[in-house]
Amino acid sequence: MSVEATVTEQQVKQRPARRVPGIWRLDAAATVSLLFLVLVTALSVAAPLIAPYSPTEQDIVNSLAQPSAEHLLGTDDLGRDVLSRLIHGAAASLFSSFLAVGVAIVLGVPIGLLAGFLGGWTDDLISRGIDTLLSFPAIVLAIAVTGALGIGLINGMIAVGIVFSPQLARLVRARTLVVRQELYVDAARCFGASTGRILWRHVLPNTVQPVIVQVTLLLAGALLAEASLSFLGLGIQPPHASWGAMLARAYQNMELAPEQMYPPGLAILFTALAFNTLGESLRVALDPTMKHR
Repeated sequence: MSVEATVTEQQVKQRPARRVPGIWRLDAAATVSLLFLVLVTALSVAAPLIAPYSPTEQDIVNSLAQPSAEHLLGTDDLGRDVLSRLIHGAAASLFSSFLAVGVAIVLGVPIGLLAGFLGGWTDDLISRGIDTLLSFPAIVLAIAVTGALGIGLINGMIAVGIVFSPQLARLVRARTLVVRQELYVDAARCFGASTGRILWRHVLPNTVQPVIVQVTLLLAGALLAEASLSFLGLGIQPPHASWGAMLARAYQNMELAPEQMYPPGLAILFTALAFNTLGESLRVALDPTMKHR
């Protein structure tokens, strides 16, 4: 065997394995959280096929029934099957979370990009507006916006998205202030690229990393906000089901049937915990300073 062949063989053996990108190296807790969220989403999509009863079908004779073979989680005060309402309520709760975060992204990301890239009086004006919105308690501001838009699930979650948008705007602005100083941005400007093209092709892709992490955390916050608004009667309206509305209904009968609060409460808890766990894992995976962990 020639020397060249031996060297080549040794190089192949010593060549390191191709590394998996950091965003896919999720830990066990994040993997379980992701599988749980996929399961909840699948249940919500297939709710008409899986739910044993209609979520609005009433049976006053069997109101507040204990869990049994006929009703695995019992019935509420109107005799509606709790399990069926829990499965159907997942769709409303998840939809409201993604709607609120989508509104926050549409409003917060462009505002943050403009504030950080343009600077000057534009940055000062936008920053003061962001500080003003952040000075209000989130749920109080959401209630005020809901009152202005009207009561309902969609209006309520648009209000939550408006409340969440300053958080994303401040995060994107901070990252944009760093990215706009990079040499590739100066090079694009020297070649005559427009402001919109620079923001879209160079600044936005390099500011999206912390936004991905923040979005997963905001999904959990939006889920809790929907539960709070529905609990106060400002979210989804009867007879439609959501986890927050179920919790509000169960609270009215807590002394007679306290077990009615557990299914929607635990569903909200585990789903919010799954979003938070996934967000934390993404933060670690995307952070170059924590690759050694």
